[in-house]
Amino acid sequence: MLTFASLPRLSSVALCCVATFAMAAGLPAFAQDTWPNKPVKIVVPYGPGGAVDVVTRKMAQKLTQQTGQSFIIENRPGATGTIAVSQVARAEPDGYTLVANDTTYALLPHIFKKLPFDHANDLLPVGAYVFAPMALVVNANSQFKTLQDLIAEAKAHPGQVTYGTGGAGTTPHFAAEALGLATGSKFMHVPFKGAAEATQAILSKTIDMQFASTTGVMGNVKGGKLHLLAVSGDKRLAVLPTVPTFAEAGVKNVGVVNWTGLWAPKGTPTAILKRLESEIAVAMASLDMKEFAEGMGADPRQVNAAAFAKILQDSTSMWGKIAANTSFEKQ
Repeated sequence: MLTFASLPRLSSVALCCVATFAMAAGLPAFAQDTWPNKPVKIVVPYGPGGAVDVVTRKMAQKLTQQTGQSFIIENRPGATGTIAVSQVARAEPDGYTLVANDTTYALLPHIFKKLPFDHANDLLPVGAYVFAPMALVVNANSQFKTLQDLIAEAKAHPGQVTYGTGGAGTTPHFAAEALGLATGSKFMHVPFKGAAEATQAILSKTIDMQFASTTGVMGNVKGGKLHLLAVSGDKRLAVLPTVPTFAEAGVKNVGVVNWTGLWAPKGTPTAILKRLESEIAVAMASLDMKEFAEGMGADPRQVNAAAFAKILQDSTSMWGKIAANTSFEKQ
């Protein structure tokens, strides 16, 4: 039996082998305990300037400050986010490649006949944060001053009132479909590569309206370039108290709230997931993150991995019911 007492009688070569083996055996735990010890990449499935990009960049800034390692954003738009999600699902599960997304992730099984990854199992939910109402916005100089103005026009001229989104099957697309169902109206969908492009189309009056998370449009609203007609949820925004909720504007059952979250590839060590979950909680508890979220008309709430998994399950089920009642055909 090898004991510490017998070690001095071992040859120098044997001692070197024992030491090397001991160090190698300890590497995985050491690497996990010291995560992150190099830059972390967060893949955003949409272009710069949209709600997910804006919120994720703020979170990345906080995580960089808290951990001392860089959290870098990589924008990979396309195919309603599935290109980016597939990339991260195939990535090394070492905590250095993550993916951000919003409520749209729960829509994916209802958009595509076949996904290039296992929606329920290939990614591990880490946490969700910044819960933002969905807003219906128009150009500040639009003919539509109220939600009822817009609905009346859509009913009088079906399919002629246009709205833009970051792509077919995104949360704004389905939110607009839900509005059409609730009001007996028909709108024309104009998809773009990202929500930010749709916002630019509103600003240039290329399209009539946009459904968007408040985090993606609040800057232009505060700047007087866009006008909010209504917001989802059961209460008005503290930053814009004159804007009615959809229910107050005469349309019920438009209660979609957009959250942003982070996922890691399946197989990522539990210690790393717990550290990341903890760092997100610290970030969301900070004063500047609260001010950032509230300034965007959002709730600076944060939920842990278990609660996030339940939100995903419930959201996926809810969107399935909406999808079944729309004319949307799976791609």
